[in-house]
Amino acid sequence: MGSSQSAFTEQELEDYQTLTYLTKKEILHVFKRFSALSPDVVSKNKNVKLEKDVVLKLPELEVNPFRERICEVFSSAGDGGLTFEDFLDMMSVFSDQAPKNVKVEYAFRIYDFDSDDMLSSNDLKKVVEKLTGSQQKLDDEDMQQLIDNILSEADLDDDESLSFAEFEHVISKAPDFVNSFRIRL
Repeated sequence: MGSSQSAFTEQELEDYQTLTYLTKKEILHVFKRFSALSPDVVSKNKNVKLEKDVVLKLPELEVNPFRERICEVFSSAGDGGLTFEDFLDMMSVFSDQAPKNVKVEYAFRIYDFDSDDMLSSNDLKKVVEKLTGSQQKLDDEDMQQLIDNILSEADLDDDESLSFAEFEHVISKAPDFVNSFRIRL
């Protein structure tokens, strides 16, 4: 048995399998990846919370423009630091087995920067800034035009923001969404 196998009882593995979209083998692989972020710390306490700057060293997060927000959304403490269970939840949602509706729900939460359950103009501006990067900064007029275009297409109730239902409707038209919202194990 490997060291990650002995980190969990059979019951813990079964519980994690029940609560995620992952197999026992994938759960053990996720623990191995979590441990690799800070081997000395995790080997002493598998329930440790790794600070956000440590979690951000995960290669898939390093290149993601929403990396900080992803950590905040999956952090049970809300500070971006992740316990193994937080990390497991994140990897489960980003897995190929997670259903589209779960992925859409988490995408909405990631894009909802102010956590008010609506995607406002400010949230949309932050999304566009993250997607375009600091090199491609839009001037204020172009940014407002882009946000207005998004809202004119997606804001069905004309309240100047997107509800989850409106966001879900837009995502349903994006065939590549599921493929872009994943981390391979």
